[in-house]
Amino acid sequence: MELGLYSFAENTPDPLNGGRLQSPAERLKDLLEEIELADQLGLAFFGLGEHHRPDYVASAPITILAAAAARTKSIRLSTAVTVLSSEDPVRVYQQFSTLDLLSNGRAEIMAGRGSFIESFPLFGYDLNDYDTLFEEKLELLLKLREGGKVNWPGGKHTQPIPGIALYPQPIQQPLPLWIAVGGTPNSVARAAYYGLPLMIAIIGGQPRQFAPLVQFYRDSLAQVGRHTTLPVGISSHGFIAQDSQDARDIAFPAHSEAMSRIGRERGWPPTTRAQFDAGAGPQGAYVLGSPQEVIDKILQEHEWFGHDRFGLQLSVGTLPHDKVMKAIELYGTVVKPAIDKALA
Repeated sequence: MELGLYSFAENTPDPLNGGRLQSPAERLKDLLEEIELADQLGLAFFGLGEHHRPDYVASAPITILAAAAARTKSIRLSTAVTVLSSEDPVRVYQQFSTLDLLSNGRAEIMAGRGSFIESFPLFGYDLNDYDTLFEEKLELLLKLREGGKVNWPGGKHTQPIPGIALYPQPIQQPLPLWIAVGGTPNSVARAAYYGLPLMIAIIGGQPRQFAPLVQFYRDSLAQVGRHTTLPVGISSHGFIAQDSQDARDIAFPAHSEAMSRIGRERGWPPTTRAQFDAGAGPQGAYVLGSPQEVIDKILQEHEWFGHDRFGLQLSVGTLPHDKVMKAIELYGTVVKPAIDKALA
């Protein structure tokens, strides 16, 4: 199973450093160091989320990934996610093709509808078109991935393309494209219909409850005549420290602040320590604790899902850079070898 990391490049006051707020330049410097370390430790991929909010600095994740490409050798570089509904598929294709060339064939697109809606008014889209925007733009992106001259009739949300080839062409033919979902069956069925790998974000509740969704994806692949061995990925919040208590004490203040802040926007109650500890428990959604606890949970989930890729989001809210770097070190030097051995 491939192990990797993903980040939203959060930039909020750090509760463990007296509420210090980094400059955006400092945060990006730290982020590139984190990606570089992940590459040195042999982790498989790094995903970077697109957000257009003051609490994140990755509104242009492909630019950041291009900088990371120049500092890394083997790690695959992905978005997590590209909010395709409010993007121009032509520019998405050209940007990822360029990233693929810069990274010598390590670019991946992870497309999704996004967990926030700020990009819709920013780029002039109507939220009433939430579903149709994604569907039409995904179809166009798939057409672009075929290469050669593109004939596209246009639609409600896209312009016609009258037999024009796009440049530059990527090394990978076609560019890898994943569909990221939060658990909606319709989104899972869409990934199966188009024959695309599936990444499921599990950030709450009991992960085992997602097992029927993974089976639904594989059953749907079979029903539409696709390969049933297409990759499935799971992504989760978490953290790693030398022991369980340290991991929870380091991660909770920032996690609570971030989730409570988002919760206020959506009418959720504040996150409590009891809820957080439950999520970090054996049946909870957070992959968090000592290296052995993290190993056990990843292997337990593999029994449920049989997935091919796992992505860990270490910093839901802002954490001290040295703590994140230590967590990446433990992930790469302790967790990864144990998972590789267990699943060899």
